[in-house]
Amino acid sequence: MRLTNVAHLRLPFGRLLGFDVTAGPPGRSLPVSFDQRRHVGAGDRAGSWMALSFKLSAPVPLDELATAWLAVIERHGTLRTVFVPGEDGEPRLHEVDIVPGGWVEHEIAAGQAVNDALRGVLDRACSPYGRPSHRLCVLETAVGPTVVIAADHSHVDMWSMLVIARDLLAALAAVQKGGKPALPPAPPFADHTRALRDRQAAPEEVHRRWAEVLAGSGDVMPRFPLSLGEATLQEERVEVRDVLDVDDSAAFSAQARDDGVSTLALVVGAMTEVTRELAGTALRAVFPVHSRYDPTWHDSVGWFITNSVLESADSDPRASAEAVKEAVRMGSWPLADILRPWGEMPEAPGMFAISWLDLRRLPVRVDATGLEAQYVGATIRTDGVMLWFILDEAGLHLRCRYPDTPEARRHVGAWLDTLIARLRSRARASVGGLLRLGDRTYRVQRAERADVPALVELLSDDEIGRAREGFDIASYEEAYDAVTRDASHYLAVVRDEGDRIVGTMQLTIIPGLSRGGATRLQIEGVRVAAAERSRGIGTAMLEWAHDHGRHRGATLAQVTTDRVRERAHAFYARLGYENSHVGLKRAL
Repeated sequence: MRLTNVAHLRLPFGRLLGFDVTAGPPGRSLPVSFDQRRHVGAGDRAGSWMALSFKLSAPVPLDELATAWLAVIERHGTLRTVFVPGEDGEPRLHEVDIVPGGWVEHEIAAGQAVNDALRGVLDRACSPYGRPSHRLCVLETAVGPTVVIAADHSHVDMWSMLVIARDLLAALAAVQKGGKPALPPAPPFADHTRALRDRQAAPEEVHRRWAEVLAGSGDVMPRFPLSLGEATLQEERVEVRDVLDVDDSAAFSAQARDDGVSTLALVVGAMTEVTRELAGTALRAVFPVHSRYDPTWHDSVGWFITNSVLESADSDPRASAEAVKEAVRMGSWPLADILRPWGEMPEAPGMFAISWLDLRRLPVRVDATGLEAQYVGATIRTDGVMLWFILDEAGLHLRCRYPDTPEARRHVGAWLDTLIARLRSRARASVGGLLRLGDRTYRVQRAERADVPALVELLSDDEIGRAREGFDIASYEEAYDAVTRDASHYLAVVRDEGDRIVGTMQLTIIPGLSRGGATRLQIEGVRVAAAERSRGIGTAMLEWAHDHGRHRGATLAQVTTDRVRERAHAFYARLGYENSHVGLKRAL
């Protein structure tokens, strides 16, 4: 799932509607978390919200969507709370009753971008002292609505937005079947705030390490290590980048497993190396960690995030892994106690924060691809650098926000460019692409356009291919372009130690309804150079192909081969393939 912000979000043109609810008078008082107090204490302001957008495939009656949304509000306590200013200036949190209202249409003025109209609605509705500070919006189109759910950050985090979307879709499905939404109550965030306050104080070594890391940053929270220009709030610049596709991400993860560390640790190692090269210093950053420390809170909505600090001076994978573990450990204690010597969190212009979310590991899932779901941030003014990484089934993505000054453009841009190039290079050089056969090493890679003549030569190098391949190289290049435009295909080459192409195969992922909705891996065009045959390369290639299919969700592999290729039949049989079907072809 990609991260974007409201200015970059792709929205259809349609009627912009919002569902009004009304908060009753403040009721029972609730505890306020450390991060809520800091966030809300800064007062009402535009751009303090976060959102999730997704598309439904068919029109939905608005009353059904409203019923589902009210069920979500009823389930999650934090959506039935409001902040009010205390007499001492400190925010107070209270329970409220939520009274359903109705749909209202928000005008999109002549010449106004839909994004700007939506931004205005959310800036007004989802402010820290909003009553309530969340909003359900819909863009109605003929083919189906785009739904945007937003809330002030004091009530939600990114995990929470997934919970809300999942629960809304479940409630809507129940309503559409003629039933009532059955969403059992989830533990409220206020209970988590109480539980965190009751935890024992941090040990002395944790206080000491916090002091050491902050001292390395000038006794303030870590700052971006290169100049950002004038240290005042500036208009933000937001960059959204796809860092690794699904195949490079799988290769990168394979390298992490081989090194005995997490994917995050390898990324931290690369950031450490890049920071040392460009700034001559260790990597220091604010490092948000989630506080859902047991399954009790997995289905709850709230700001289950606390801040830690990450210091990484050594890019070695195991050293980076230890730095990540230390950061998680340092963020596992109540911050109010840890930061008391500084009076509060010691922020300064240029603060640098790195957030990491691996959606593959979360116990909460939505069909992000089918829903075209995206995390959406507000547009703000900033004086710091915030970097979000998202890892999902589609690969590794990032969003970076920084002040839009010439210095920040130059320095943050160079840091990002160098980091992404480093990550891609390491993915493509990882053990995930290696085939080790005795004292020989081969590498599987995506074919490049310049490889097409060599691939045609391989396809032609047998008794059948000799008669049907290799006549017009331009047609092969056109075919290569068509194959590589479709992400479901992987046209592979196998290179030896001298970078010579000695093998090829085309792998295609085919989703389908049969066999209980099984996804298949289709393997075509398997060839090994004549001089390299009978060394086990073909077997190693097929085993690599099977892993490729598993990473893409395939549960069945299938191959086709000509009837006269008897040696190929025996080869596939040795690898467990069964001659269970009859394949038929005809010319078109």
